[in-house]
Amino acid sequence: MSFSGTYTALITPFRDGGIDVPAFQALIERQIAAKVTGIVPVGTTGESPTLDTEEHIEVIRLAVEFAAGRCEVVAGTGANATAEAIELTEAAEKLGATGTLQVCPYYNKPSQEGLYQHFRAIAESTELPIMLYSVPGRSSIEIAPETAARLAADCPTVVAIKEAGGSVDRVNQLVQALPEGFGILSGDDPLTLPFFAAGANGLVSVAANLVPEVIVSLVNACLAGNFSEALALQKKYYPLMRGLMSIDVNPVPIKSAVALQGHCSDEFRLPLVGLNSSGTEQLTALLKSYNLL
Repeated sequence: MSFSGTYTALITPFRDGGIDVPAFQALIERQIAAKVTGIVPVGTTGESPTLDTEEHIEVIRLAVEFAAGRCEVVAGTGANATAEAIELTEAAEKLGATGTLQVCPYYNKPSQEGLYQHFRAIAESTELPIMLYSVPGRSSIEIAPETAARLAADCPTVVAIKEAGGSVDRVNQLVQALPEGFGILSGDDPLTLPFFAAGANGLVSVAANLVPEVIVSLVNACLAGNFSEALALQKKYYPLMRGLMSIDVNPVPIKSAVALQGHCSDEFRLPLVGLNSSGTEQLTALLKSYNLL
């Protein structure tokens, strides 16, 4: 298996302190109706750092159940402790996930050798295909292209990388370092078109929680090489994609946007908090400009 296409980094709806199961199911149904390739529960957008282990596994279980084989389920099971990542990944495999997203360990700042050993140990613990996740803005370090290439060579199940470093040149470096067919997916909605132009073949999208049909159309146009159509979509929706990442820290704007549409509550877990009045006004105006409210 290789990863290519549109994957939605799902929000995790909360209500009264717990997981809002009906809202989560409805969210997944909207993604499937829009024909996304897959869903990614309990990643950054899913507020995974605020879920305990039991809740983390439960969200994956629900995602697999609700998807019911109609799209891929790439479970976020990464951690900054290798043993924890292995535990979560083994649980996801038993629950029927079709793949796993493995974030670069955060806070403890391992060396590239440490990263290699970390991801290799996870790969040896599971048969699930693995999407690496390099996000230096969150983890303070990146997965070097050479490290990704080493993992691709030594671990047959390491088949893709989600690149969220904000640099098109990183995509060029990855294309040079990685074998043919290794998946390179954008982790930033606003950079979708330039990433594809440089050689990416997929997107893990935040905005797809709100406008999945638009994001699927954009990615499909890129995959088909129809860059004029893709440019038109990118130009039209760039302010929305940018706003959902800049009004506040992800996932606050995207969950707030979905909540404004009435699909879930705007409940967060500390230390995340909802938008202030200024942010709410800004987001509301943005959504109204796209007739989303």
